Parts: sequence; C-alpha cells; structure tokens
Amino acid sequence: MGNRDMLGSSFLFILFFIFNLAFLEAQVAQVPPAMFVFGDSLVDVGNNNYLSLSVQKATFPHNGIDFLTKKPTGRFSNGKNTADFIAEKFGLPTSPPYLSLTSKVKNKEKVLFMDGVNFASGGAGILGGMCDLKGQSISLRKQVDYYSQVHQQMMQQIGAPTLEKHLSKSIFLVVIGSNDIFGYFNSKDLQHKSTPQQYADSMAASLRVHLQRVYNFGARIFVIAGVGALGCCPAIRLRNVESVQETNLLAVRYNDVLKKMLKEWHLQNKGVSYTYLDTYSTIQDMLQNPTSYGFTELKAACCGLGNLNAQVPCLPCSNVCSNRQDHIFWDLYHPTEAAARIFVDKSFHGL
Repeated sequence: MGNRDMLGSSFLFILFFIFNLAFLEAQVAQVPPAMFVFGDSLVDVGNNNYLSLSVQKATFPHNGIDFLTKKPTGRFSNGKNTADFIAEKFGLPTSPPYLSLTSKVKNKEKVLFMDGVNFASGGAGILGGMCDLKGQSISLRKQVDYYSQVHQQMMQQIGAPTLEKHLSKSIFLVVIGSNDIFGYFNSKDLQHKSTPQQYADSMAASLRVHLQRVYNFGARIFVIAGVGALGCCPAIRLRNVESVQETNLLAVRYNDVLKKMLKEWHLQNKGVSYTYLDTYSTIQDMLQNPTSYGFTELKAACCGLGNLNAQVPCLPCSNVCSNRQDHIFWDLYHPTEAAARIFVDKSFHGL
C-alpha cells in the first residue's frame, strides 16, 4: 500500500504540474488586459526611486547598462528583470511603477490604472519588518493597500461590473519572500522566537492573508513564484558553507509550505486559478548545468567589489564585467538579465 500511495501521489503531482503549465500557456494565448505586480527587488521597476529615505535603490550606474536606454531605471539588474519578461510573454507592456503614477493623480491627470500597475519594492518582505518602518521599502501589506486604492479609482472610472470582468481576466504576479529569509538569518531575535519551520509557516500564513485581500478586490488569475536557491547568492557564499546550506534549507521549507498553502487556498476560493513558478529548481539547474544555458561564472557577481564582487554592492565605483551573458548573478543578490530571461522562458515552456 505504501508504494501505491507514493505512486498515486506522484501521479497527482505530475497532473497538477502539467495542468499549471497548460493553464499558463492558455493565458498567454488569450492576451490578458493587464498585469498587476506585487513583490520585491526581483520585479521592482522603479518604485524605490520615489522613496526619499530609502538607500535601497538602483538609480545609479552600472545598473541599467544593458537596458534599452543604457541608463539606470530602478531595476536591480543590468537590463530587464523578471517582471519585464513575464509581461512580454503575455504580450503586454511592462506595468509602470505605482509611485510614478501617484504624482499624475495629484496633478489631476487621467491615469489608466486598467492597463496594469507594478507595486513591487526592493527590500520588501511578506512579514514587513524594519525596512518598511524606516521607509526603506514598501511591504507587501502596504502594496496591497495601494492596490485597494487603485481598485477604488478604477471602479469610479469604469464601474463595478466592467471592472469585475476586467480584473477576472488580468494577471496578478507575486514574487516575494527572499528578504524574509535573509532577514531571519540576520536577526538573532527572530531565530530565538521561531524555528526555521515555524518561520516558514508564518511567512506562508501571512502571504495567504495578503492573497485573500487581493482576491477580495477582484483578482482571479495568479502567477506566484517560490523563492530561489538563496544560499547560492554571492552575498551568502561569502560567509561559509553552513550559511549556504541553512539558507537554502529554509528556502526549501518555505517553498514546500507555500505550495501546500496555495493548493488549499485555491480550493477555498471560487474562480481562482494560479500557476506556481519553481524558482528554486530553475536556479539549481542553471548552477548544475551551466553550459546548457551559456553560463561560465556561477559564483561571483558581475558588478561589485571584493571577494566574489560581493563585499561591496553595485555602485558607480564598482567593478563591472564585460561578459554579462556569462554570469548568473548581476550583483551580490540579483540575477543578470540573461538569468531572468531564462527563468521566465523555462517557466512558460516547461523546459
């Protein structure tokens, strides 16, 4: 019976995975009307530019060196990031940063929020924390607050029935959790209060609350990313092997809890469809089979200073590599444009 149960569970998992990929490809074919983005620096397209107190910005060289404008945009990347590539897959333009639109609202300019909005903020976490309190980033809670305000404004513009139909066909992308995991290992207080498993559970439980709020404001189609192999970031590799292992282990714990939570939440909310993006496995595959993707540098950041180019962030005074296509990591935490593109391609085609 044990083997049969295992085979049955494996079969159900495969069916679930195939369904998710088929669903995602179907959404691409339909061209949704808009994409709304929630998350951290992996999908921030410039919100932190407008946080006057924040030092977590990418508004200076060498960020943006490969972007269309060849200038920094607020993306923590040499070029495009995950949000850009996912928008392209859906046939959509990149959703603008929310804070870039608020000034237009204040000037009484007409803003078409219906085309999509990006609320993501570098340094943001599911659980909030000190960065949110000090104005360094926009926590997920605050991002959802902003979305609720946008929802109200859209309702005033086009009315409830039309808005409900519009949002039911739109994509809601959620990429967050990495900063919570980094924060756990940077805080003795958090480690004292919670075991890694308890902390992972609290992250997933909190995310569920935020997802429910977004659902209550009309969202139905979700694309939700798990966290990557965070211990392999240059910043963590600098420490020791134990740091790499314990960080990756917590990432795996959280992803497991997240997947279970999403299955339960999906069943309890009418009309919800979601696709889980397996960031961890994709990054691991890049690291284990680098030549398949054209990578030759797996450990060091392209932009930075010191050992692994990870002792100093990407600043105007930092080293910057010329062979950026060969690197997985742009800086001490973030992927290159090449790595972000491959992640999205694999997620959409199941390669």
